[in-house]
Amino acid sequence: MKKLLKILAVVLVLILVAVFVASYFIGGIIKKGVETVGPQVTKVDVKLGGASLSLLGGGGSISGLVVGNPQGYKSESAIKVGKASLAVSPGSVFSDKIVIKSINVQAPEITIEGGLKDNNLTAIQKNVEAFTGAGAGAPADDKAAKSAGKKLQVDEFIVSGAKVNAVIMGKTIPFTIPEIKLTGLGQGPDGITAGDLTKRFMDEVIKGSLDGLVKAASDLGKVGTDAAKEATKGATEGVNKATKGIGDLFKKK
Repeated sequence: MKKLLKILAVVLVLILVAVFVASYFIGGIIKKGVETVGPQVTKVDVKLGGASLSLLGGGGSISGLVVGNPQGYKSESAIKVGKASLAVSPGSVFSDKIVIKSINVQAPEITIEGGLKDNNLTAIQKNVEAFTGAGAGAPADDKAAKSAGKKLQVDEFIVSGAKVNAVIMGKTIPFTIPEIKLTGLGQGPDGITAGDLTKRFMDEVIKGSLDGLVKAASDLGKVGTDAAKEATKGATEGVNKATKGIGDLFKKK
């Protein structure tokens, strides 16, 4: 009996070691995946400082995420994320569909360079749309397309405390944007791909950032109320009026 208990104890230790080792390598896999698939989807440099994921508890985090800018823009980056936490259903990690209970992105730093209509964020957004639109017809041996096409379910995606620096005509307008919360993504049998998830994220970030820019400028009393109302109807509506208003703001200085 004692011998059997010793054997079971050894087996348990080996299982725990295997789980911890697997968790360590999963962090490396996440980092490599982000830095490989990210540039394919966004067409800009994407770097990740580190990642971790516990197979036992399903908790994980990423740190030091930096999304670069398209060519022609001078800012160091478009988006920086110091830390983001996530909770995953452990049993789904190696299944056909990974179930992510929550993603919480805390205090990202966002830089807008350009105007309301054409800027670094909208340029990245167009790249993402091009990738997700072409994803269905991508070659079967395209590793990036395969990775981005992995089925996901994201029950909750929160971006809080986002800080934005809008660099327009050499001037910088700093402001924060309200919390972004997406729920129930990919709950059907087809799930959602990483590319589509990135697109949803970029859509919300761009809209929140541009709406925040118009409000920040309007609060300074420099942009006409009509231009602000027109611009906040959507990320792409009324941009000509709002752009002219913000242009006038800097001409007066």
